[in-house]
Amino acid sequence: MTENLPTTPAADLATQAGDAPTGVAEDDPRWKRNVAVFLTGQTVSLLGSMLVQFAVMWHLTILTQSGSVLMLSIVFGMLPQAFVSIFGGVWADRHDRRLLIIGADTTIAVVTLALALLMLSGVDDLWVIYAALAVRSTFAGIQTPAVSAMVPQIVPATQLIRINGINQSIQSGMMLLAPALAAAVYANFDIVAVFFVDVVTALVGVGLLLLVRVPRLVRSDAGAPPSYFGDLAAGVRYIRSHAAVRWLMTVFAVTMLLIGAPSYLTPLMVTRTFGEEVWKLTANELFWASGMLAGGLLMAVIGPRVRNRIALVVGATLAAGVLTAGLGLSTNLWVFFVLGLGVGTAFTLMSTPAMSILQETVEPEMQGRVFGFVGIVMTVSMPLSMVVFGPLADTYAVESLLVVAGVLLTAFVAVVLAVPSARRSLASVARPTAPADD
Repeated sequence: MTENLPTTPAADLATQAGDAPTGVAEDDPRWKRNVAVFLTGQTVSLLGSMLVQFAVMWHLTILTQSGSVLMLSIVFGMLPQAFVSIFGGVWADRHDRRLLIIGADTTIAVVTLALALLMLSGVDDLWVIYAALAVRSTFAGIQTPAVSAMVPQIVPATQLIRINGINQSIQSGMMLLAPALAAAVYANFDIVAVFFVDVVTALVGVGLLLLVRVPRLVRSDAGAPPSYFGDLAAGVRYIRSHAAVRWLMTVFAVTMLLIGAPSYLTPLMVTRTFGEEVWKLTANELFWASGMLAGGLLMAVIGPRVRNRIALVVGATLAAGVLTAGLGLSTNLWVFFVLGLGVGTAFTLMSTPAMSILQETVEPEMQGRVFGFVGIVMTVSMPLSMVVFGPLADTYAVESLLVVAGVLLTAFVAVVLAVPSARRSLASVARPTAPADD
């Protein structure tokens, strides 16, 4: 039930099972099996979560036809994850990451099952749905940092960008499949059936994760009394003192802010400028998702051969800015669709190597906390972006907002490149830790 994935030797890796290897060597055939099982389980779990996401949105829309209700569903479904991610990252560095994922997934499944049983018994008040969304979001805040931090434990460093590309392709593929499947289940049964499907997919994901062998991370302060707030403060100090990590997170945050809301406003531009036909809105979503899928596949194929990953991150961010501005200037529907595909591709070409760099650069015992803050960036940026751009779309043309967003993102890239300390910091993590042989 996934709601969504650097290695310097600061901590030793011990084994969870007696004969498991320390770390992951690329010539160890077991890593491919572990990754295949892990990604399969996460894919099945992700599908269930996305079915719930679409079904709840449609159910509340049909039931209430209220914008305020949808706004509250987003608040309850996203803000708890943002808050809990702070502590979820600490827990991911303190405890067994695999067990954290299993525990979070199982709890979400139990809560979803309880919601389904309550609705079957006739209890369908909005507060029940809000409460279930809040609990799901809370445990997603525990699960997500653990997933991102666990990936480098089971994937060789030279293959991180490829596996992240595959993972991004899977998520994009789910964006194409999930709406159709959710519509089929919801239309032929009801929302309770969707909840039951989610419970089953979560249990399948948990069962597969139990088959994955994960080296146990032994902290350098093992045996010391736990200090969770001390760990949290250490994570903040780490990000503040590591310029490359700080700049990468800044690039990620600004890109999410300036691409997030505009991507959600494109349907509004389609209806206002090109017509209200449903096929046009559907095609718009398909082109964006296909672009992200294409970017993930491209990273899976050529990612390990990219020698200057920062150049790719910066170039893709710049391309996303230019293409977003192009969306606002386009007067032809098909040109608009193609530009949307380009923005989706560029975003993936930025985010995949950026995530891989963080996984390679951040010390293993700090990764949970760093990815906890990355989770906050990803969870908060989208609602914040909508808070800014959403009301503006009622006053100004969406075209002008897209142009402004694209120009601002392009200007941000120029500013980053103009700051000497930023260039030096990013250049220090531009190349992989070790070359990958194909």
